[in-house]
Amino acid sequence: MLASVSKFSLFLLPAMVSLNFAFKVNAEPTSTLTVVVKGIKHKQGQICIRVFANGEGFPLGDANEVKSGCVNITGSSVKKQFSGLRPGIYAVAVVDDQNGDYKLNRDFLGIPQEGFGISNNPTVSMKKGVPKFSDASFLLQKNTIIKIFMKYQLDP
Repeated sequence: MLASVSKFSLFLLPAMVSLNFAFKVNAEPTSTLTVVVKGIKHKQGQICIRVFANGEGFPLGDANEVKSGCVNITGSSVKKQFSGLRPGIYAVAVVDDQNGDYKLNRDFLGIPQEGFGISNNPTVSMKKGVPKFSDASFLLQKNTIIKIFMKYQLDP
């Protein structure tokens, strides 16, 4: 009986080791995105950041964001890290949320009444309209840092 237990142990140990390696090999790599927002005009309120993995809902919606978070304003720039993202194509939308409603307030014409920013810092004007996901998208690799500059009015 001892011999059969020994043979079973010899079979069980390599099987468990190979199973452990299988879990490690199949684990998807994750990345960290660091968003640095510069040019903040206010010294109160919060900067809210939304990360999107596709164009559905970008940049004004929140239904399809993959990560989001707000940072209290303490100076002219803030930084927020998002971890656990899969490498790929993303875009980021930022709002200087002065009234705490977690969205970009706009007037009846659709003109922003709060500061805003978009990854790649594309032109935002009455003529060009709201930037598309393709205008704001970037490749997220292992550790990526992007800088977004706040706008407090539309571009000419």
